[in-house]
Amino acid sequence: MGLPTIAPYDLPRADDLPAARAPFRLERARAALLIHDMQNYFLRVFTPDVAPIAPVIANIARLAAAARAAGVPVFYTAQEGGQDRRDRGLQAELWGPGMSWAPEHQPIVGALTPETGDIVLVKHRYSAFQRSNLETLMRARGRDQLIVCGVYAHIGCTLTAADAFMRDIEPFLAADALADFSRAKHDLALSYVADVCGVPLTTTQIVELL
Repeated sequence: MGLPTIAPYDLPRADDLPAARAPFRLERARAALLIHDMQNYFLRVFTPDVAPIAPVIANIARLAAAARAAGVPVFYTAQEGGQDRRDRGLQAELWGPGMSWAPEHQPIVGALTPETGDIVLVKHRYSAFQRSNLETLMRARGRDQLIVCGVYAHIGCTLTAADAFMRDIEPFLAADALADFSRAKHDLALSYVADVCGVPLTTTQIVELL
């Protein structure tokens, strides 16, 4: 129970991305960026300063800078420590009690500290839409596309993308701004989203479109 220790692996490149079934085209005026669960608690299981996590942090920083410069809303998710067992629900059955109130657990990694105007949402379940006002905040800003980056690709990032699709919000996975338990799990997330609900793109492709 709990998170595994994650071995280094190389991130996918543009020519590794699966072809998407969806015809969605990312548009600056319609898009929002979601930086998913980039908290120290979740990142501590990676080997620091190597792939995947080091380039993922750098790529997310690129995406955030490009989004802010383009007037694209930037959202973050962050779980709270010390969750009551009743509030944590079935997640406790798979992952244990989760993060504690320890000061080193909850903060978003320093290189991605939210800036003025960014919105940080409390994360409750795999999907960032569950028990949050993410959809309402997006609709109020005229946004119906969501770029998803962060951890973990095959869990919260994929479920957020699928949930977005079911709310008629077009999802895009930033393929090399995601990290996961392994390259196999990472590729699984990209393939699943490409097959049923969204479009994987590289950081460079997204920055160019923004």
